[in-house]
Amino acid sequence: MAILNSIKWNRSWMFGILATFVAVWFLFFDTHSLLTKLELQNQKEDLIERTYEYRERTAELEQKIKDLESNPDLLEKIAREDYGMRKPNETVYKIIITE
Repeated sequence: MAILNSIKWNRSWMFGILATFVAVWFLFFDTHSLLTKLELQNQKEDLIERTYEYRERTAELEQKIKDLESNPDLLEKIAREDYGMRKPNETVYKIIITE
């Protein structure tokens, strides 16, 4: 009888160790582990946030394009100031201020 009880006790210990190993494996080491899911969730949230930022930036740039298409004075100002363009037969003088 004692031998049968020790076999059952050993079986229950082995089952517990095996169950613990399987649980640890699926929680931490498997490709579908809890850690992987948390990392993927964080990446997803970051990508969603970046998507909103890019949509806002796109809307700003589209508005800027509309402003440039509808306002030739603004277009000329940007061409002159940012790109150094000039009209034909026009002389541009650069003034350098030193302190």
